[in-house]
Amino acid sequence: MKEVKKQGGLNAEIQSRIGHQLRAMYDDVVRQGVPDRFAELIRKLDGPEAATAAQGGGEPDKNNGGS
Repeated sequence: MKEVKKQGGLNAEIQSRIGHQLRAMYDDVVRQGVPDRFAELIRKLDGPEAATAAQGGGEPDKNNGGS
């Protein structure tokens, strides 16, 4: 049987307009970066394993066979 494509969705011009409007709305938010309190929370949640790995030491990576 022949497949019939359903017409619908947004054309390229409309998608482009939506993209420009979203960028305009969220550019300021993106430029603000991560607040210090969130960055500190992320460091705490990463725990000592992440700090050791960042310094180049620690245990071998279990996911890639320890190499």
